[in-house]
Amino acid sequence: MAQSADHLVDQIAQLNAARNLVLGDAAFYPQIVNGVLPIIGARARLELRRWGAEFLAETFASPALASAQKEQLAASVLQAQREVLELPEGDPLVLKHIVQSAASLYPLVFRHIINHPQDGAMWENMTAIKQAILRRWDSSPAQIKICCIKFVQRVVQVQTNGPIADPRRPDQNETSLAIVPRNHPVLSLPSLEAEASGLLDRLLSALQEESSDPLLVNATLNCLAVLVRSRQSIGNKIINAILNFFPARQVRPPITPAVRIGVKSMERTVRAVLDHIMKRNASHPLIRKMEQRRNARLDIVDEATRKRAPPAEPTDGLDKTKRTKLDAETPPLIKIPPLPPGPTSFAQLFTLTEDAGLSGFDVKQLPPDLLVNMVVPLLARVDQSALTQSIDAIRMRYETIQKRQAAQPPAAAAAADDDDDYEPEYQPMDVTEPTREQADAVATEVAEIQPDLVSLGPFVLPQPPPLSEDEAAEVGRSAVGRVFGMLASSAVASNPAKGKSQQQPGFARLAGSTFDRDAWVTLLTRLATRAPAGLETGTGKFGQDASSRGQATISNTIRETLYRYILEDFRGRVNVGIMWLNEEWYNDRIQMEFTASRRRPEDEEATVPLFYDHWVLRLLDGFLPYIDSRDTKIFIRFLSEIPEVTIPITQRVASLAKDPERVNLCVQSLLYLIMFRPPAREICLNALEHVYETYEESRPAAGKVLARWRPKEAQPQAEQQTTLATRGATTGNSAAPVA
Repeated sequence: MAQSADHLVDQIAQLNAARNLVLGDAAFYPQIVNGVLPIIGARARLELRRWGAEFLAETFASPALASAQKEQLAASVLQAQREVLELPEGDPLVLKHIVQSAASLYPLVFRHIINHPQDGAMWENMTAIKQAILRRWDSSPAQIKICCIKFVQRVVQVQTNGPIADPRRPDQNETSLAIVPRNHPVLSLPSLEAEASGLLDRLLSALQEESSDPLLVNATLNCLAVLVRSRQSIGNKIINAILNFFPARQVRPPITPAVRIGVKSMERTVRAVLDHIMKRNASHPLIRKMEQRRNARLDIVDEATRKRAPPAEPTDGLDKTKRTKLDAETPPLIKIPPLPPGPTSFAQLFTLTEDAGLSGFDVKQLPPDLLVNMVVPLLARVDQSALTQSIDAIRMRYETIQKRQAAQPPAAAAAADDDDDYEPEYQPMDVTEPTREQADAVATEVAEIQPDLVSLGPFVLPQPPPLSEDEAAEVGRSAVGRVFGMLASSAVASNPAKGKSQQQPGFARLAGSTFDRDAWVTLLTRLATRAPAGLETGTGKFGQDASSRGQATISNTIRETLYRYILEDFRGRVNVGIMWLNEEWYNDRIQMEFTASRRRPEDEEATVPLFYDHWVLRLLDGFLPYIDSRDTKIFIRFLSEIPEVTIPITQRVASLAKDPERVNLCVQSLLYLIMFRPPAREICLNALEHVYETYEESRPAAGKVLARWRPKEAQPQAEQQTTLATRGATTGNSAAPVA
């Protein structure tokens, strides 16, 4: 027996070591879970089953473990938990942790069955566990009932229709009935929806019973708040049930202190839930009813705890609100001791306490920094009335001392003056006058003893140590981050008043002339483009220079931050992108001209780093996946105002035709460039011809443009379509008599 106990202790110690291992590194979860499942199964001892149920509940609730790994572990875990639930002995701790694990696993198993309908054994185990939990819901202790409420909330959330964020990516949508195919071989939509409706009614029944446990009601309300937020189809039903729930009306006498506390806790939970709903959806149609319900008072319970009403008249003299009207004197809050007789020192003047220990304490013994740390918090908490009275008392003491001195007799004042003006007569003895040599020696000796104060020069602080390259780069990045933070919080410059003309600054504007958002953007773009001009060793390709040094320059840091800033809100910050790209193009051309003018005939061909082509393509790749037909004007404006349209840019625009919904956006953008940007007309026509030949959906719109701008290329295509149509008509006419 002792050996069995020792063996159990060793097993628990090893299992705890395994738990600490996975808590340190989540990558060991699959290995540890598969290793401990045979040890914590239905045939294991009760202590091991308790440890295993708790460990599995922690595993599937851990955010460190990926959902895909949880789905892989679900099959074996569900089988083991089903076997434990079928045991005749029902341990409350084991059952509690199994319900928690089932609440975490249900959405994962549901999605797994949607994608893998052939895995029916997993769904059968999950259904058996669900039925076992629902059977034990009402007959279990309170701690298990709370876990059952959470499990039922997950079931209702999964088995109702949820929002579809992106129909093209079902793996990113929330797990609900909305992503289940209608002809699914395992999941039946009507039965699942009916079961969810019944479970929701069972949850709401806790708010309708006369004698409800406050713990269960609070747990139910907290779970209902999640359903209201995530499922709009059942949100109004839940809100109406909460609005009709008044804990005070369900109380039956006698009202004990425990009952009163329970009612107050339920009422506070109701108010918290309603506040949460109103905060997230301020335009809800039931917002007025929720405000009325939130402001409702507990009449039945509050009467028992309400204190007696205050007396009609004050009991201690005068009321504070009447002192000003009656001009009555306010009772003193502090006691001011009188001044001692005789001459008064500054310490006695400012001492308002009668405590001898405090009066005799020398404050100079404390260091100044400690005094500052003590005095500042004390001044922040001092009573304003007591401080005012203390200042008035010191002022009265000082005035009393002045009056006492003014009333002093003239004789005493004259004696004091005589004492001050008294100078004793000095009659020196007969001393021989020193010679010249003695005077020079004394002067030399005094000069050697006294320091030469006149020869001291101005004091200069030492120079700070030089910054390393990494420190300077870090300081530059932090400065750029602060500027962009201020740029994001600043408002756009207001438009000029109607009817008044205002000259807009052009390309040669001063960057810091207006101190608005555009001025800061201009300053940042010119810092990124013009400031490092000539300081970078060019290679002809973007980024090769910076990568060779192994670290990013401040200009590339500003460019990267500008790129992220524009992509955060492209539609509202398209002006920033256009301004930035114009500066990059201008800087590239100036650098190329400067390098060409400095190159001598015997030198090799010098190259400079070019940034425009790289960043315009990167910016296009960043926002092209998110634009649609509603952004046609913004996109065309961007293409029309960038300084140069290249072949890679037209290829990016042509890639929009891959999506049938954005074909018109592609054709209209290329048409605008063809019409209003003659230098880029040929490459745009080539891109449009490629779109016409590659994507069939674009031929009606692209054919019209090509027929006008390239009639020679469009004519054979039109003739080919006409020939095909004629052949189809001839075939139909010849087949009619046969039919």
